[in-house]
Amino acid sequence: MKSKLTKLEKYWILYDVGNSAFILMVSAIIPIFFKNLATSAGVSSSDSTAFWSYGLSISTLFVALIGTLLGKRADGKDKKKKYFTVFMIFGCLACGFLGFLNSWQLFLLVFIIAKIGCSGSIIFYDSMLTDITTDERSDVVSSGGYAWGYIGSCIPFVFSLILILNAKSFGLTAGLAGGISFIIIAIWWLLSSLPLIKNYKQLHYSDVIYKRSFSEIIKGVKETLSKIKENKPLWIFMLSYFFYIDGVYTIIELATSYGKDVGIGDNDLLLALLLTQVVAFPFALIFGYLSKKIKTRKLIEICVFGYILIVLFSLQLDKAWEFWFLAVCVAVFQGAIQSLSRSYFSRLVPKNNSNEFFGVFDIFGKGAAFTGTLIIGVLTQMSGQTKIGLAALIVLLVVGLILLRSVPDNSADI
Repeated sequence: MKSKLTKLEKYWILYDVGNSAFILMVSAIIPIFFKNLATSAGVSSSDSTAFWSYGLSISTLFVALIGTLLGKRADGKDKKKKYFTVFMIFGCLACGFLGFLNSWQLFLLVFIIAKIGCSGSIIFYDSMLTDITTDERSDVVSSGGYAWGYIGSCIPFVFSLILILNAKSFGLTAGLAGGISFIIIAIWWLLSSLPLIKNYKQLHYSDVIYKRSFSEIIKGVKETLSKIKENKPLWIFMLSYFFYIDGVYTIIELATSYGKDVGIGDNDLLLALLLTQVVAFPFALIFGYLSKKIKTRKLIEICVFGYILIVLFSLQLDKAWEFWFLAVCVAVFQGAIQSLSRSYFSRLVPKNNSNEFFGVFDIFGKGAAFTGTLIIGVLTQMSGQTKIGLAALIVLLVVGLILLRSVPDNSADI
């Protein structure tokens, strides 16, 4: 198998570098900005975490619905790139505005728009994997996307971090430094997408033209679900994915907010999450390499078990060094579990209807993220303790692991 990446594979990976910069901001700087705005407005720590969780849940639910409505239509000839571009542009514009908002409610609203833009673009970006590479190379290319996304996103993030932490030295207010940092991320994200937009060609598409009516779209989604259920390995994997990715996404999106709730300082939070990106880079590549020797499904099982241990450890977390240690542990499995799940799924689905199936794949992922953040939000607000909500993730991860181990052997494991 050829090991050198093609130009198109590199351009596809480059978009991971761009959107990962925004995703890193979502995990690090953006929650801190939001919680500081909310705190200055008199909102309690537990309530601000709950509101942040609700915002994440709203954005993921909306994208899940959009994925349902547009998934089958995007399988038409030359449609993927158009939908991908629209969502990417909306996300970049909203990201650029975030740093100039002083109201925590307005900040949360614009963030939801930016999150929808990013997550929506990724639906169509993921489905492009079937066009830009082969089944044999999908694990390596998908892992490369996450790996280079982690390390590449550190470049604008470090510039932003230096700007924010040294705002006074540069003669800037904290608010202006934050505004500039969000613009830097938005520009980085936009520029990284241009080579893919220019060079991507949709090779696999459906000749069926779907009507624009809502009833026809819903009918098409039901047909897709029926096709998935007929494929037992695919159906069990989808159910497993729903549960285990729930824990993964929730940990990624609420790590910073949880860290602040247990008393970890802003600087420690930001630097620890930066370390996560650096450590995740080699491990994503390592797992991609291991997929040549070990079944992909077995590697995913290892990652899920790792996340179970991570959640158990986080329940007693109350020191900065423990958060740093936890960040490294997350980094080991974070890129691997996402990239291997993506490539494993891409080998199970029919190529001409990849976006149709990736739309459902995203529904399961976004539905899981919605469930996890909602559970955290509700249990945290009811109990006044973030740890109570976090403990519920263990159940979801265990169920996901049990289902994953019951997936029948199939050609995707070769």
